[in-house]
Amino acid sequence: MTRLPRTSSQPDPAELRAIFGDNLRKLSADYPSVAGLCRDLGINRTQFNRYLTGESFPRPDVLHRICAFFGVDARILLERVDNLTSASYDLLGHPAVAGYFGDGPIDVPHELFPNGFYRFVRRSFIDEDLFVKGLVHVRRDDNYTFLRGFEPREALRSQGLSTNPRDREFRGIVMRQEEGIMLIVSHRQAMSCSFNFLAPETSFQTNLWEGYATRTVREKINGIRATRMVYEHLGTNMSQVLATARLAGLVTLDQVPPFHARLLRLNQPFR
Repeated sequence: MTRLPRTSSQPDPAELRAIFGDNLRKLSADYPSVAGLCRDLGINRTQFNRYLTGESFPRPDVLHRICAFFGVDARILLERVDNLTSASYDLLGHPAVAGYFGDGPIDVPHELFPNGFYRFVRRSFIDEDLFVKGLVHVRRDDNYTFLRGFEPREALRSQGLSTNPRDREFRGIVMRQEEGIMLIVSHRQAMSCSFNFLAPETSFQTNLWEGYATRTVREKINGIRATRMVYEHLGTNMSQVLATARLAGLVTLDQVPPFHARLLRLNQPFR
Protein backbone atom coordinates (compact mmCIF):
# COMPACT_ATOMS: atom_id res chain seq x y z
CA MET A 1 0.00 0.00 0.00
CA THR A 2 1.39 3.39 -0.97
CA ARG A 3 1.77 5.84 1.94
CA LEU A 4 0.31 9.25 1.17
CA PRO A 5 2.75 12.14 1.51
CA ARG A 6 2.21 14.41 4.49
CA THR A 7 0.63 17.76 3.58
CA SER A 8 0.76 21.00 5.49
CA SER A 9 -2.81 20.42 6.70
CA GLN A 10 -1.96 17.09 8.33
CA PRO A 11 -0.82 17.47 11.95
CA ASP A 12 2.59 16.19 12.95
CA PRO A 13 2.26 13.42 15.61
CA ALA A 14 5.20 14.87 17.51
CA GLU A 15 3.44 18.26 17.65
CA LEU A 16 0.24 16.63 18.90
CA ARG A 17 2.12 14.78 21.61
CA ALA A 18 3.77 18.06 22.59
CA ILE A 19 0.37 19.78 22.80
CA PHE A 20 -1.00 17.01 24.99
CA GLY A 21 2.12 17.04 27.19
CA ASP A 22 1.91 20.80 27.62
CA ASN A 23 -1.81 20.59 28.44
CA LEU A 24 -1.23 17.84 30.98
CA ARG A 25 1.56 19.87 32.58
CA LYS A 26 -0.75 22.88 32.98
CA LEU A 27 -3.60 20.78 34.34
CA SER A 28 -1.24 19.19 36.86
CA ALA A 29 0.42 22.44 37.94
CA ASP A 30 -1.82 23.06 40.95
CA TYR A 31 -1.58 19.51 42.21
CA PRO A 32 0.72 19.39 45.27
CA SER A 33 2.39 16.09 44.39
CA VAL A 34 2.98 14.41 41.03
CA ALA A 35 3.33 11.07 42.81
CA GLY A 36 -0.02 11.62 44.54
CA LEU A 37 -1.61 12.69 41.27
CA CYS A 38 -0.37 9.50 39.57
CA ARG A 39 -1.84 7.43 42.40
CA ASP A 40 -5.20 9.18 42.11
CA LEU A 41 -5.20 8.70 38.35
CA GLY A 42 -4.02 5.12 38.56
CA ILE A 43 -1.18 5.82 36.11
CA ASN A 44 2.41 4.64 36.42
CA ARG A 45 4.73 7.57 37.25
CA THR A 46 7.15 6.67 34.46
CA GLN A 47 4.36 6.50 31.91
CA PHE A 48 2.93 9.79 33.17
CA ASN A 49 6.34 11.45 32.65
CA ARG A 50 6.35 10.15 29.05
CA TYR A 51 3.02 11.90 28.49
CA LEU A 52 4.42 15.11 29.95
CA THR A 53 7.49 15.06 27.71
CA GLY A 54 5.48 14.27 24.59
CA GLU A 55 7.00 10.83 24.09
CA SER A 56 3.67 9.00 23.94
CA PHE A 57 -0.12 9.24 23.96
CA PRO A 58 -2.36 7.50 26.52
CA ARG A 59 -4.63 4.60 25.61
CA PRO A 60 -8.31 5.57 25.12
CA ASP A 61 -9.30 4.25 28.56
CA VAL A 62 -6.45 6.16 30.24
CA LEU A 63 -7.32 9.31 28.30
CA HIS A 64 -10.93 9.01 29.48
CA ARG A 65 -9.69 8.71 33.07
CA ILE A 66 -7.51 11.81 32.71
CA CYS A 67 -10.31 13.87 31.12
CA ALA A 68 -12.82 12.83 33.79
CA PHE A 69 -10.35 13.65 36.58
CA PHE A 70 -9.58 17.17 35.32
CA GLY A 71 -13.09 17.93 34.00
CA VAL A 72 -12.05 18.40 30.36
CA ASP A 73 -12.68 16.49 27.15
CA ALA A 74 -10.57 14.71 24.54
CA ARG A 75 -9.75 17.96 22.73
CA ILE A 76 -6.73 18.22 25.04
CA LEU A 77 -5.06 15.96 22.46
CA LEU A 78 -5.44 18.56 19.73
CA GLU A 79 -5.99 22.00 21.22
CA ARG A 80 -4.24 24.10 23.81
CA VAL A 81 -6.01 23.79 27.15
CA ASP A 82 -6.06 27.57 27.50
CA ASN A 83 -8.50 27.69 24.58
CA LEU A 84 -10.81 25.03 25.98
CA THR A 85 -13.76 25.45 28.26
CA SER A 86 -14.34 22.83 30.91
CA ALA A 87 -16.44 19.86 29.88
CA SER A 88 -20.11 20.37 30.66
CA TYR A 89 -21.33 17.96 33.32
CA ASP A 90 -24.57 17.55 35.12
CA LEU A 91 -23.87 18.25 38.80
CA LEU A 92 -24.61 14.73 40.05
CA GLY A 93 -22.62 13.25 37.16
CA HIS A 94 -19.56 15.44 37.66
CA PRO A 95 -16.27 13.52 37.79
CA ALA A 96 -15.66 14.74 41.34
CA VAL A 97 -18.64 12.66 42.54
CA ALA A 98 -18.86 10.10 39.72
CA GLY A 99 -19.80 6.74 41.16
CA TYR A 100 -21.14 8.35 44.33
CA PHE A 101 -24.25 9.97 42.85
CA GLY A 102 -24.92 9.65 39.11
CA ASP A 103 -27.72 7.64 37.54
CA GLY A 104 -28.26 5.23 40.44
CA PRO A 105 -29.64 7.57 43.11
CA ILE A 106 -31.58 9.80 40.69
CA ASP A 107 -33.39 6.83 39.13
CA VAL A 108 -36.44 6.75 41.41
CA PRO A 109 -38.92 4.08 40.18
CA HIS A 110 -42.55 5.17 39.94
CA GLU A 111 -43.60 2.23 42.08
CA LEU A 112 -41.27 3.39 44.85
CA PHE A 113 -42.48 7.00 44.86
CA PRO A 114 -45.14 7.83 42.23
CA ASN A 115 -45.99 11.18 40.72
CA GLY A 116 -48.88 13.24 42.02
CA PHE A 117 -49.93 15.09 45.17
CA TYR A 118 -48.94 14.08 48.70
CA ARG A 119 -50.13 15.31 52.05
CA PHE A 120 -47.64 15.21 54.88
CA VAL A 121 -47.64 15.71 58.61
CA ARG A 122 -44.82 16.23 61.10
CA ARG A 123 -44.27 17.87 64.44
CA SER A 124 -43.54 21.58 64.27
CA PHE A 125 -39.87 22.49 64.52
CA ILE A 126 -40.75 25.61 66.55
CA ASP A 127 -43.60 24.50 68.82
CA GLU A 128 -43.52 20.83 69.79
CA ASP A 129 -47.19 20.93 70.83
CA LEU A 130 -48.24 21.71 67.25
CA PHE A 131 -48.01 19.82 63.97
CA VAL A 132 -47.51 20.90 60.38
CA LYS A 133 -49.92 19.54 57.79
CA GLY A 134 -48.96 20.31 54.22
CA LEU A 135 -49.32 19.47 50.56
CA VAL A 136 -46.62 18.84 47.97
CA HIS A 137 -46.59 17.83 44.33
CA VAL A 138 -44.10 15.33 42.87
CA ARG A 139 -43.30 15.12 39.15
CA ARG A 140 -40.61 13.73 36.88
CA ASP A 141 -38.73 15.76 34.29
CA ASP A 142 -35.48 15.07 32.39
CA ASN A 143 -35.04 11.78 34.30
CA TYR A 144 -35.18 13.57 37.66
CA THR A 145 -37.89 13.47 40.32
CA PHE A 146 -38.84 16.91 41.66
CA LEU A 147 -40.98 18.14 44.55
CA ARG A 148 -42.74 21.47 45.04
CA GLY A 149 -44.84 22.93 47.84
CA PHE A 150 -45.61 25.98 49.99
CA GLU A 151 -45.07 26.61 53.68
CA PRO A 152 -48.28 27.27 55.68
CA ARG A 153 -48.90 31.00 56.07
CA GLU A 154 -49.52 30.92 59.81
CA ALA A 155 -46.34 28.94 60.44
CA LEU A 156 -44.30 31.72 58.83
CA ARG A 157 -46.42 34.50 60.32
CA SER A 158 -45.87 33.14 63.84
CA GLN A 159 -42.11 33.45 63.26
CA GLY A 160 -42.37 36.99 61.89
CA LEU A 161 -41.42 35.80 58.40
CA SER A 162 -42.78 36.89 55.03
CA THR A 163 -45.96 35.15 53.87
CA ASN A 164 -45.45 36.19 50.26
CA PRO A 165 -46.01 33.15 47.98
CA ARG A 166 -42.53 33.62 46.54
CA ASP A 167 -41.02 33.30 50.02
CA ARG A 168 -43.32 30.45 51.07
CA GLU A 169 -42.45 28.25 48.08
CA PHE A 170 -40.00 25.38 48.45
CA ARG A 171 -38.69 22.90 45.91
CA GLY A 172 -36.65 19.76 46.13
CA ILE A 173 -35.11 16.80 44.40
CA VAL A 174 -35.91 13.17 45.23
CA MET A 175 -33.18 10.50 45.16
CA ARG A 176 -33.24 6.78 45.81
CA GLN A 177 -31.59 5.22 48.84
CA GLU A 178 -31.04 1.62 49.86
CA GLU A 179 -34.16 1.44 52.04
CA GLY A 180 -36.25 4.27 50.65
CA ILE A 181 -35.80 7.77 49.27
CA MET A 182 -34.24 11.03 50.36
CA LEU A 183 -35.53 14.50 49.61
CA ILE A 184 -33.31 17.57 49.65
CA VAL A 185 -35.67 20.53 49.92
CA SER A 186 -34.76 24.19 49.70
CA HIS A 187 -36.35 27.60 49.74
CA ARG A 188 -35.46 30.14 47.08
CA GLN A 189 -31.74 30.93 46.90
CA ALA A 190 -31.07 28.03 49.30
CA MET A 191 -31.39 30.26 52.35
CA SER A 192 -32.80 27.33 54.32
CA CYS A 193 -32.92 23.65 53.52
CA SER A 194 -34.14 20.38 54.93
CA PHE A 195 -33.11 16.78 54.47
CA ASN A 196 -35.89 14.18 54.52
CA PHE A 197 -35.83 10.41 54.44
CA LEU A 198 -38.89 8.29 53.69
CA ALA A 199 -39.51 4.56 53.42
CA PRO A 200 -42.72 2.77 52.41
CA GLU A 201 -44.96 1.99 55.37
CA THR A 202 -45.04 -1.79 55.68
CA SER A 203 -48.69 -2.39 56.60
CA PHE A 204 -51.43 -3.26 54.16
CA GLN A 205 -51.64 0.38 53.04
CA THR A 206 -49.48 1.08 50.00
CA ASN A 207 -49.94 4.84 49.83
CA LEU A 208 -48.03 5.78 52.98
CA TRP A 209 -44.36 6.60 53.59
CA GLU A 210 -42.81 7.19 57.01
CA GLY A 211 -39.49 8.75 57.92
CA TYR A 212 -38.10 11.98 59.27
CA ALA A 213 -37.24 15.58 58.42
CA THR A 214 -34.20 17.57 59.55
CA ARG A 215 -33.49 21.25 59.05
CA THR A 216 -30.18 22.98 58.43
CA VAL A 217 -29.93 25.29 61.43
CA ARG A 218 -27.51 25.47 64.31
CA GLU A 219 -28.44 23.89 67.63
CA LYS A 220 -30.72 26.07 69.76
CA ILE A 221 -32.12 25.84 73.26
CA ASN A 222 -35.68 26.07 71.96
CA GLY A 223 -37.04 24.23 68.95
CA ILE A 224 -36.00 20.95 67.39
CA ARG A 225 -33.94 20.10 64.31
CA ALA A 226 -35.25 16.61 63.52
CA THR A 227 -38.64 14.97 63.75
CA ARG A 228 -40.61 12.07 62.30
CA MET A 229 -42.76 12.67 59.24
CA VAL A 230 -45.49 10.84 57.31
CA TYR A 231 -46.34 11.20 53.60
CA GLU A 232 -49.62 10.03 52.10
CA HIS A 233 -50.01 9.75 48.32
CA LEU A 234 -53.18 11.38 47.01
CA GLY A 235 -52.32 11.03 43.34
CA THR A 236 -54.65 13.19 41.26
CA ASN A 237 -57.69 12.88 43.54
CA MET A 238 -58.57 16.58 43.40
CA SER A 239 -61.27 16.42 46.06
CA GLN A 240 -58.68 15.15 48.55
CA VAL A 241 -56.06 17.56 47.25
CA LEU A 242 -58.34 20.59 47.71
CA ALA A 243 -59.48 19.41 51.12
CA THR A 244 -55.86 19.01 52.20
CA ALA A 245 -54.98 22.45 50.85
CA ARG A 246 -57.82 24.01 52.87
CA LEU A 247 -56.68 22.30 56.09
CA ALA A 248 -52.93 22.86 55.58
CA GLY A 249 -51.12 24.70 58.34
CA LEU A 250 -50.31 24.39 62.03
CA VAL A 251 -52.70 22.04 63.82
CA THR A 252 -53.11 20.38 67.18
CA LEU A 253 -52.78 16.64 67.76
CA ASP A 254 -56.54 16.05 67.60
CA GLN A 255 -56.46 17.30 63.99
CA VAL A 256 -53.83 14.75 62.94
CA PRO A 257 -55.32 11.58 61.38
CA PRO A 258 -55.08 8.78 64.01
CA PHE A 259 -53.08 6.44 61.79
CA HIS A 260 -50.65 9.24 60.92
CA ALA A 261 -50.24 10.03 64.62
CA ARG A 262 -49.53 6.36 65.27
CA LEU A 263 -46.76 6.36 62.63
CA LEU A 264 -45.26 9.49 64.20
CA ARG A 265 -44.75 7.47 67.43
CA LEU A 266 -45.08 10.57 69.55
CA ASN A 267 -44.42 8.75 72.81
CA GLN A 268 -41.05 7.46 71.61
CA PRO A 269 -37.88 9.57 71.40
CA PHE A 270 -36.52 10.21 67.92
CA ARG A 271 -33.28 8.36 67.30
